[in-house]
Amino acid sequence: MRANRRSDTKPELALRHALHRLGYRYRKDYRLDLDSGRRVRPDIAFTARKVAVFVDGCFWHACPEHGSKPRANEWYWGPKLIKNVERDRVNDAALILAGWTVVRLWEHVPIDEAVGTVVTALTETAAPGPANEAGPANTAGPANTAGPANTAGPGNPAGPASPADAAEPPNRIPPATDDSLG
Repeated sequence: MRANRRSDTKPELALRHALHRLGYRYRKDYRLDLDSGRRVRPDIAFTARKVAVFVDGCFWHACPEHGSKPRANEWYWGPKLIKNVERDRVNDAALILAGWTVVRLWEHVPIDEAVGTVVTALTETAAPGPANEAGPANTAGPANTAGPANTAGPGNPAGPASPADAAEPPNRIPPATDDSLG
């Protein structure tokens, strides 16, 4: 069982790459220590918006459509798979009580549908902070939709203020020379 990955599975990587291409930033396999004392590791976590995304394998999480029951060692695999599903439900409940939105996707879901589900969950939850408080400058409209910031497009035709703003080099101290020491 050492070859079975806990993270970075092919469906998870495909979803992460698609979300990253759209400009979304997230944490992968990020441990959440909830107030209830429970520790949960979503595959993808959007911490500012409190959205936890899990990409569940059909075998390991007993998919009703594609999950298979092993014939060999049924005494071991049956209870193990049931315990995995029960743990998923307990983790979902703990996350919801902590104020998180939980998105569970099966590995067989097409990538476009999976991305759409995650983006919908992200747009339904507003990021905390002054940028999302009610006010005349912050009314909902095409310019304030969730997605990548500072990109030119229909919601933000100007893009960044200048190209220098988008790629500003960090402040660096030049290395010391013999002349500057004395």
